[in-house]
Amino acid sequence: MSRLDSFIRRLEAQRRILDWAAAGIAGRPGLVLELGLGNGRTYDHLRELLPDREIHVFERDVSPNPASMPPAGLLVEGDMATTLPAFAARHGRSAALVHVDVTTGVPERDRILFAWLPEHVAALAAPDALVLSGWDLAHPALVAIPLPDGVPAGRYYAYRRAG
Repeated sequence: MSRLDSFIRRLEAQRRILDWAAAGIAGRPGLVLELGLGNGRTYDHLRELLPDREIHVFERDVSPNPASMPPAGLLVEGDMATTLPAFAARHGRSAALVHVDVTTGVPERDRILFAWLPEHVAALAAPDALVLSGWDLAHPALVAIPLPDGVPAGRYYAYRRAG
């Protein structure tokens, strides 16, 4: 499969899982966290799906498309290894949805570079929260759940935060 075809499949899976997650948290209180802004495509999609939700976005190097820039009060700029614990200290386990969209594109490298991340995600997710990631987040509090139809296994990962 070409890298272009792989990219298209990833975006299709991403849209499908975000749509599924937005429906899955309907009526539940809690923040929405977007870990990684990049160009801002998934943030823009989430804000369209969840117009009444606060979507806090975490990014080290902020450079999205200008149409996808989060409001200043909802953008947390800096190294997530520092900003996520500080956010958790203020907000606790208050997220209904956490979308982990940080990757180098090389799964083996991601597991090493972001080994610290699952602990922080678990510290932010409310009980029964949905956690989505493009790579496997190994943590005992994050229980893998079936993916929605049309999302190939290994393309995305979905979890519920255990009590």
